[in-house]
Amino acid sequence: MAILFGTALLMLPLAQTDGVSAPWLTAFFTAVSAVCVTGLVIVDTGTYWSSFGQIVIMALFQIGGFGMMTAATLLGLMVNRSLRLRTKLISQVETHTLGLGDVGSVARLVFTVTLLAELLIAALLTLRLHLAYDLPWHEALWSGIFHAVSAFNNAGFSIHPDSLMRYATDALVLLPVMLAIVVGGIGFPVLHDLRAKRHDPRHWSLHTKLTLLATGILLLGGFLVLLLFEWANPATLGPMNLPDKLLSAAFASVSARTAGFNSIDIGAMTHESWALHYFLMFVGGGSAGTAGGVKVGTVAILALLVIAEIRGRSDSEAFGRRVSLSAQRQAITVLVLGSAMVVLGTISILIHTDLPTDKVIFEVISAFGTVGLSTGITAELPPFGQLVLTVLMFTGRVGIITLAASLALGERRMPFRYPEEHPIVG
Repeated sequence: MAILFGTALLMLPLAQTDGVSAPWLTAFFTAVSAVCVTGLVIVDTGTYWSSFGQIVIMALFQIGGFGMMTAATLLGLMVNRSLRLRTKLISQVETHTLGLGDVGSVARLVFTVTLLAELLIAALLTLRLHLAYDLPWHEALWSGIFHAVSAFNNAGFSIHPDSLMRYATDALVLLPVMLAIVVGGIGFPVLHDLRAKRHDPRHWSLHTKLTLLATGILLLGGFLVLLLFEWANPATLGPMNLPDKLLSAAFASVSARTAGFNSIDIGAMTHESWALHYFLMFVGGGSAGTAGGVKVGTVAILALLVIAEIRGRSDSEAFGRRVSLSAQRQAITVLVLGSAMVVLGTISILIHTDLPTDKVIFEVISAFGTVGLSTGITAELPPFGQLVLTVLMFTGRVGIITLAASLALGERRMPFRYPEEHPIVG
């Protein structure tokens, strides 16, 4: 409903700078990309859409990042001061809250963190754009607000045609954006755990520990590998001095985790860097946050499963805790179905276009992971290919979450078990 309503608003003549109605596919693609907090576009956001259109787009990715049931939970708390059990159960699934008693506090935390983080980042960006780039206050304020909301929601939308490439050497612009991306994408259950047990890290939940550890490894690993592959690339990091190279590589590593901004030209990167982006975009960020992908927790659970198998242990263990078998099965299911969506999406687009396969794969994973990074072929795709991307964006944002929720809620004990056999593996 949010996508359809957004499409209708974007098709109004008021939403376009030329004062004419936008084609339905353009409006629909943009609405899907915004609500699914992706950031892929087929027209330039800053020049094609009017101020009204840009406000609609910002509202759509704010709604998409905030979460439908989280918003409903807050409204219920404001109206009734309490929640019915059914509402608690549904909200618990969406926010990945560990206990029913935490549903209300997590919803309040989502609202508080979202508001404070976006206001803080918007203020920092506004001041920097006005003082360093001589933008008038009203332009600096709008740019600061738009990019702060987009960054926190991992939406990747920018009102600049080059995303944030014009600020590639400005740490006072890129660092606040990176902070917003990480805080928004780490997942609200982790933020809730950090707040409730900030003085007692030993009692953080296993989910929090796995998410923080896996996020740190991916961010540092992505940073180092990007430095290695792009260090001498004359089209990206090559001409920069050492501090700027470090800044841009760090920003690219953070943004690849479903944020969708870029400070260097993605299309000019080496093929090795594209391959790294395939992995980072597919993994994504933390569960129940504004990031997409199959989630770092899923990959961490699978890594523990592999380690346990290699060591000949029957249990997957970490930090003195055992990972449940149901969580392992859910992680495998999410990974397999996510991979299947990427393969089917790639094949579907390749059938209808002659574009290079590696660029199509990049675009498909970016759409499924709700990342928004592009090698520049989004607008070149035929209408069928663009519709495939909308399906991938919707599935990546809603489908995997719904799948995980249905697996968690639909688990039941069978009254019997079949005799066991061991098929040959490998």
